[in-house]
Amino acid sequence: MRTTRLSDTPRYRCYAAPVRTNLDETDARRLLTGGPVSIVTSSYRGHHNAAPVAYVMPLSWRPPLIGIAMHPSRYSYDVIHKTEEFALNIPTRELLHHVQYLGSLSGADVDKLELTKLPHFRARKLDTVLLEGCVGWIECSLDDTIEVGDHFLLVGRVVAVQADNDAFKDRWLLDDNELKPLHYLGMNHYSILDYVMEARIPQTAEEYGRRLDEAVAEQLELTHQGEEQRAQEDFEREEFRKREGFERS
Repeated sequence: MRTTRLSDTPRYRCYAAPVRTNLDETDARRLLTGGPVSIVTSSYRGHHNAAPVAYVMPLSWRPPLIGIAMHPSRYSYDVIHKTEEFALNIPTRELLHHVQYLGSLSGADVDKLELTKLPHFRARKLDTVLLEGCVGWIECSLDDTIEVGDHFLLVGRVVAVQADNDAFKDRWLLDDNELKPLHYLGMNHYSILDYVMEARIPQTAEEYGRRLDEAVAEQLELTHQGEEQRAQEDFEREEFRKREGFERS
């Protein structure tokens, strides 16, 4: 029986080596930014606040814990510690400009929900509100606060979860652009995911080698097609230049 080692399988040789740029150490966070943006809602003495956050992560399955990294100077930080609860709202592109605007204001100075007129509804288990125009809502009680550098990790214990049936069934469906979660890329740039890809895991070393061969062949074919297309485009541009030069002479 033949045993296929990784060293026996072909390598991807059709990719050009990328130009690598050295970045500042603080740019590591930008490389890891790209997940769904969340709007944190919290309430204190009848005053509702909403603030976008990008540093959000699952921490534990059982118990279900969610973490958000927040600077202690944020108004939301104070409200969350006073009430010991918060909610995460996952917006769609419908709220694109609202997300950016909410991040430019402090709830200590203005009533953001009153100012933006964002429609909202009562949370299931918290004394706060959830936002319309979103496709996911996660309600949390504050479980712990951990200092990490110049931010604090607010650990929330999930007490209730809701999702739009047309947007989420075990995973994000991505069938409708209007129902795709909004992703944050940094500064004032956002995106939505394009389509779902399903990964298949080979069961044997032979199958791994075969699939790798197929992938390389497919990529080489795409590269060849791209080269032909570029050659055709170069030819057409050259013909256009000749024709334009002839007409002008």
